[in-house]
Amino acid sequence: MEEAKAEEREAKAVWLIRQKIMSHKGCLSVTKYFLFLFNLFFFILGSLVFGFGLWILFDQNNFASTLGSSYYALKIWSYIFSGAGILTMLLGFLGCLGSLKEIKCMLGLYFAFLLLLFVGQVTIAILIQTHSNTISSTVAGHVKTIIAGYGTNASLSDHGDSWDFVQEQFQCCGWTGWTDWMENSRVRNASNKQFPCSCRNTSVLPSAHNRTTAKPALFCQAEGQLPINNRGCRESVQTWLNNNLISIVGICLGIALLELFLMMVSMFLCRTVGPNYDKLARYS
Repeated sequence: MEEAKAEEREAKAVWLIRQKIMSHKGCLSVTKYFLFLFNLFFFILGSLVFGFGLWILFDQNNFASTLGSSYYALKIWSYIFSGAGILTMLLGFLGCLGSLKEIKCMLGLYFAFLLLLFVGQVTIAILIQTHSNTISSTVAGHVKTIIAGYGTNASLSDHGDSWDFVQEQFQCCGWTGWTDWMENSRVRNASNKQFPCSCRNTSVLPSAHNRTTAKPALFCQAEGQLPINNRGCRESVQTWLNNNLISIVGICLGIALLELFLMMVSMFLCRTVGPNYDKLARYS
């Protein structure tokens, strides 16, 4: 009788151990394939973003004529899309292969890249918050330098083209106002009333030129009162940031939480899988 009870207890203990092992393996498999599918989606998304960035870079004429944007702005966006696509593809590759093949060093690299991104984002946010006055004065000085040299050469520089784009999109003129343009030699010394065409108020004066043409006009003339936007771009940018502050903070917070979640999953998987370092040589 005692032997039968002992065998029954031993069988029950073995069954519990097997159930615990199966539950552990099931949890590990769900985590592994979830991380694999999630990063596979990001790898495909990164490929599409990278391809779109290259498409913009090599087909700027069609995009400029379709969107009405400047070439410099399109070039910047192409670099942003290409860089974001490459980074997303790299993270997706490390996450996919590391989780599917249980390669611990790849999972460790995946965790390290996510940690660097998270620390970088937090550092940038702190620097922007603590050095906002310094950043504002630096941007103001850079803009005034662009305005002073605007249109003095035979061709418009990339910086001048980008500032035209900012003034047209935000419907503003100068950094603090129209008086900033008095630092430009062509505006200050003109015998007739000249002003940069990107400063014009489209509700008063219709568009005199198309930004997508080969050589758009830089300066326009006025007979009476200057038909320009009176608001400076600093105020316009500040208004845009205030109106979109909730969206910007929400997006940044969502990205940060996603990175933290993926870091926890990758670290759990890295600590749970067996020390099968020979898989790196087998699958590489």
